[in-house]
Amino acid sequence: MSAENSIALDDIDRRIVAATSAGLPLVAEPYRAVADEVGIPVSDVLARMARMLEAGAIRRIGAVPNHFRLGLIANGMSVWDVDDAEIDDLGPKVGALVFVTHCYRRPRHLPDWPYNLFAMVHGPDRGVVAARIAEIADLLGPACRGHDVLYSKRILKKTGLRLAS
Repeated sequence: MSAENSIALDDIDRRIVAATSAGLPLVAEPYRAVADEVGIPVSDVLARMARMLEAGAIRRIGAVPNHFRLGLIANGMSVWDVDDAEIDDLGPKVGALVFVTHCYRRPRHLPDWPYNLFAMVHGPDRGVVAARIAEIADLLGPACRGHDVLYSKRILKKTGLRLAS
């Protein structure tokens, strides 16, 4: 949370954050469960979370799956050296592929790191991931000057919403 978009969190906001810090409950109505825990109406939980999201106190609300537990044990961050004149057009197309879970532009760090587009690809084995990376290469065509893939060796600890000290 940056100073320009910070908001003061009251006790109820802090209780909502605490109730969701390990993720939303895996029930049919997760926001109702949070509301019951905090002791306020569901509409208040939703309004407060929307306010915290808009103000930047919460960066995002989204699912964080454990790909390994889903059987997707070959997880590769594909990195691409894409022509800067075409990356704004091609990046969203790569990100829209159903098998790409994260896609973003990053600055190059020449001469050692020429890659400026990153796309995370998951699959049940490296053969499937390699085929999907070949689809990305076809999509990028001649705008791509090179690429590599960095495979995960283990799952990293994923954390939910937490309060800064």
